Amino acid sequence: MHADAIKVKPDEMVINKLYHCVFENRIFLFYKDDDGLLHCYEVGNPEAVREISKNPLEIETILEKYSREQ
Repeated sequence: MHADAIKVKPDEMVINKLYHCVFENRIFLFYKDDDGLLHCYEVGNPEAVREISKNPLEIETILEKYSREQ
């Protein structure tokens, strides 16, 4: 990642593994599917963003928690 942009290297990504990036106080999620397509999402819930920023190793648990609340 550069200071002014996110740089993703899909050729180095493991298929169906979730990757995340904190950029400009926003959380972005990336994964490459079985067909080699790259998917990108932004976490929109401000509470989830705060929790993930504090505990990035717990990202999957935090995302699961907030997805159940919707």
